[in-house]
Amino acid sequence: MSAPSDEPAGTEASVPAGDGGIDDLDHAITRVEHELGRLFARIRVGWREAAVTVHPDLQPLGYQVLTSILTGRATSAGALIERLQTDKSAVSRQVKQLEQLGLVESIPDPEDRRARVLVATPLAQERVAVARSRYEGRIGDRLRNWSAADLDHFADLLADLGG
Repeated sequence: MSAPSDEPAGTEASVPAGDGGIDDLDHAITRVEHELGRLFARIRVGWREAAVTVHPDLQPLGYQVLTSILTGRATSAGALIERLQTDKSAVSRQVKQLEQLGLVESIPDPEDRRARVLVATPLAQERVAVARSRYEGRIGDRLRNWSAADLDHFADLLADLGG
């Protein structure tokens, strides 16, 4: 592994190409982990800002629950738990708050009248659209500098990493 860099935070010193051995691979893995950590931190800040845009009392997890419901990726408590990899009590608290704020409704499942599904209200759709435009604008502006092929390749690599 190389010595710490004197480069400003957020930049990486140029490392000369080695012999392609283990040290180079370890350095590359460490750099990927570092950059993913930075990206995740930015994403968490974005979720926090988006949540506050939707409602001042909404937590980032509540925003994630709401957008999962809104996009149809998860419309039941079980699906939310699986998608967000969190516990039942956390999801239950967030859904309850979303219902109290008028952002989500629980309705009978059209395919199984005994079950219930969660749907986003028009108010939620409106507020999430505003929050997304701010949040996605920042990321989208950077990604628009990449080619469609590079974006597809990046998405494939992320999907592979997420396994």
